[in-house]
Amino acid sequence: MGGFVKRAVLLGSLCLFLIFASAAFAQSGDIGFGFSTLTSPGASSSAINSGNYYAPSMGGGLYLNFTGDLVFWHNIGAQGEIAWRASQGNYLGYQPYRPVMYDFGAIWTKRYNRVAPEATVGLGAASTRFYNNFYTCDYISGCTNYTSSNHFMLAFGGGVKIYAYHNFFVRPEVRYYWIHNNVEFASDSALRIGGSIGYTFGGH
Repeated sequence: MGGFVKRAVLLGSLCLFLIFASAAFAQSGDIGFGFSTLTSPGASSSAINSGNYYAPSMGGGLYLNFTGDLVFWHNIGAQGEIAWRASQGNYLGYQPYRPVMYDFGAIWTKRYNRVAPEATVGLGAASTRFYNNFYTCDYISGCTNYTSSNHFMLAFGGGVKIYAYHNFFVRPEVRYYWIHNNVEFASDSALRIGGSIGYTFGGH
């Protein structure tokens, strides 16, 4: 997991740098880090009872996520997020795997004293990494011990920032993912439910 964590931290740091670098042009912005879980439909009872191969549910496990946004005009702005399963799952009982979801899109948010609802929509990808006990190397990606299955994804979400101290907030949140042709799992739909802690710079 070390290599993946390094990449996630690098991506998160890059996002934060871009947010702070653009802050002078924005009315406000948020950064956040959170914990959540993923739920997704499983195989139908007919598929299970038939005894044939069926794809497992994508749900389960603890997820971590980085989020960031900038609000430019009339409470509307740009946002991005990345969420990944904290520990590897066990695909069909033998294959270690980890889903990673990331998207970029638009956000609407408005602060009312100590509460700020928000709604998001984004385009991105769901990348499921299947881990091996050997490494493959190339000049572009370096050496990895996994192969990735990538699918186009739509993301819709919402949350409520609750300001506990000045501009520091806690945020219950939910994200719905529609994953195109998600053949490795039983459903194209997944729901991520959790919460974040974060900070708002500027004021909506």
